Amino acid sequence: MANAPVQRMSQLMAKTLRDDPADAEVLSHKLLVRAGYVRRTAAGIWSWLPLGKKVLSNVERIVREEMDAIGAQEVSLPALLPREPYEATGRWDEYGQELFRLQDRKGGDYLLGPTHEEIFTLLVKDQASSYKDLPVILYQIQTKFRDEARPRAGILRGREFLMKDSYSFDLEDEGLAQSYALHRQAYQRVFERLGLDYRICAATAGAMGGSKSEEFLAPAGAGEDTFADCPNCDFAANTEAITYELKPVDGSGVPAAEEIPTPDTPTIETLAAHLGVPASATLKNLLVKVDGEIVAVGVPGDREVDMGKVEAHFAPAAVELVTAEDFVGRPDLVRGYVGPQGLEKVTYIADPRVAPGTSWITGANKEGMHAKNVVAGRDFEVDTYVDVVVVQEGDPCPKCGTGLKLDRAIEIGHIFQLGRKYTDALKLDVLGQNGKPVRVTMGSYGIGVSRAVAAIAEQSADEHGLVWPKEVAPADVHVVAAGKALQTELALDVSEKLREAGLRVLVDDRAGVSPGVKFTDAELIGVPQILVAGRRSAEGVLELKDRKTGEREELTVEEAIARLTAR
Repeated sequence: MANAPVQRMSQLMAKTLRDDPADAEVLSHKLLVRAGYVRRTAAGIWSWLPLGKKVLSNVERIVREEMDAIGAQEVSLPALLPREPYEATGRWDEYGQELFRLQDRKGGDYLLGPTHEEIFTLLVKDQASSYKDLPVILYQIQTKFRDEARPRAGILRGREFLMKDSYSFDLEDEGLAQSYALHRQAYQRVFERLGLDYRICAATAGAMGGSKSEEFLAPAGAGEDTFADCPNCDFAANTEAITYELKPVDGSGVPAAEEIPTPDTPTIETLAAHLGVPASATLKNLLVKVDGEIVAVGVPGDREVDMGKVEAHFAPAAVELVTAEDFVGRPDLVRGYVGPQGLEKVTYIADPRVAPGTSWITGANKEGMHAKNVVAGRDFEVDTYVDVVVVQEGDPCPKCGTGLKLDRAIEIGHIFQLGRKYTDALKLDVLGQNGKPVRVTMGSYGIGVSRAVAAIAEQSADEHGLVWPKEVAPADVHVVAAGKALQTELALDVSEKLREAGLRVLVDDRAGVSPGVKFTDAELIGVPQILVAGRRSAEGVLELKDRKTGEREELTVEEAIARLTAR
């Protein structure tokens, strides 16, 4: 990066905007467009302009340096991939509509890669034959594709995005644990260098599979993930991954179940008001269809069902809510009055809060009737216990019991101990020391490179614009010529001297642009240091402003160069 040519704004392919884009919803979307870093090409598809490409490349560089530091080897694999490997692992179907599928002129099926576990596994299968060839960590930084139903929030949720994906291949589970730990530490260094505030949270594996999974989340209001943080201990988890221990209670003293008339009470709210009881005393039973078969989901009446957790439990099966037509011909299913007792040919899953021995008011499977004193384990059986409620602020920490705090966050990294899911499907073996085949175990590790740019913008921007950390900024210093010929001459001269000193320089030498617009653009663009050739240019004095703190000082050219090169 040292001694790169001075970037003159009079020649720069970028136009700043005074107003937010009409379709912009989040801060990073607004500012990256207004500051001339990106432009929308189509829904969820973005073009990176010169300033944006510099920032993106800086993030890539940091990721690459830290991956190389743990001994990972960079490769470049195709984005256009054949169907067969993904069919072998089941992900051709599991990905559903998010997978970009296409055919060639001969009718062959292909996809645009959303992630590359299968292809890396086949690469290692081709290259590694002996235990002497392992362990190995391979990575690439490549464009990925997902057919998002609702691409939004600018580059935060796109259909095309830049990602670092790496994969470890080990002979034993202990080796996988070491590779996982290496990535975990490398990710911490990456995100610290990017200047991001982040949390490491327990997570679900989803379609990736595997035994252990953690997310790196950057707290931000624009985030689509919700995570729970315990203020008393080190527990942190995506709310989708929080589980609670099943704790049966003694229900032997509960009277026999009794049906009670409850006309016009098809909702929890109307039922609780009618009986004068809290919603928490009632049992809510949500009916869904899993691959067409009806399943009932039981949770306390004061809690909501997290459909994401239900879908994750039944994945890759399709989950959808029942409709009015599903009640036709099912006398055991009375809409608004469903109870778990007496259900016929219906799988019943429940949250651990519906533990054996707990007593509930729930539907009696008759119009206008409910039942009280209905005890789990006595009056009905739960087929499977699954944490399916939406986690709320103040829910007890699973580790220490303290009330949890909830926050929104952007997922910037995800690491998985995949185990042998993919190596089993694609039969990746090497000869062990004893001459017998050994099934390889595997890890998968991702960083959203383009998403990290948006996350930095979300966390660091202020009311005036972007504020880039030094390592990712498009330049080290933004020199502004206030307008007159003498000021422009001084700005260009000091810019060249700063370049010779090894700094990356952006200079606003635009003619016919007012000083006010240049100052506004400098703050919008967000380079860490702003150096202004202004009213004291004739004396050789410049004003240096720290973009983050707003601190200003007047310096001679020599002092400014010394100050900036020392930082």
